[in-house]
Amino acid sequence: MNDRVRRAALLAEAALGGIVLYLAIDVALVFLRPQFSVLHNAESDYGSHGAWAWLMDVDFLIRCLLSIAVVVAIAQLAGPLGRLRTGLALLTVWAVASGLLAFFPDDPVGTAQHGAAKVHLVLAGIAFVAVAVGARVTTRALRRVPAWRPVVGPLALLSYGALVPVLLLGRAHLRPHSLGGLWEKVFLGVELAWLGLAAAWVARCAREDRLSEQAAP
Repeated sequence: MNDRVRRAALLAEAALGGIVLYLAIDVALVFLRPQFSVLHNAESDYGSHGAWAWLMDVDFLIRCLLSIAVVVAIAQLAGPLGRLRTGLALLTVWAVASGLLAFFPDDPVGTAQHGAAKVHLVLAGIAFVAVAVGARVTTRALRRVPAWRPVVGPLALLSYGALVPVLLLGRAHLRPHSLGGLWEKVFLGVELAWLGLAAAWVARCAREDRLSEQAAP
């Protein structure tokens, strides 16, 4: 296994571990901050001022790091392609904006939005648009890479599927007693599934590369 493939494999495995940790923290916060509703409150509300808010900040930083790991892993394995660069650049914007959310606390749904919370909303909007478009553009670019063709179908399904909850979120908005919180979480879950599938495929390709090297005379 050459250094490039080895780096890709390590980053992909780290990203998969990051996704598991991210989801575990999300689930823990549901129980640690029960005043927030899974259906009605945004994920970011768990990071609003109060007990355990710092844990949501950690989660935003984890989301940033795992997303960057997936971006670099894909780039290492797929090689340079014009459209792929655009898609990965958008996914990097998603990653950076996700990380910055940790430094601008959210104000919960139904309360007045102050300065930091307004910045948080702008960053969240940038992140959501960037990941939705970035996943689609990256998936289309990967169609041209032979090693990725077996997994392009599921990646396309996830990238298109993410549009459904984000459109429902746009219709419901994040208002008290709306289902905006649910649609936001479904959208994030689908995009994380896209990132996880991409990372798992990088790890699998790297493993097959290692096995082929071992089988070579």
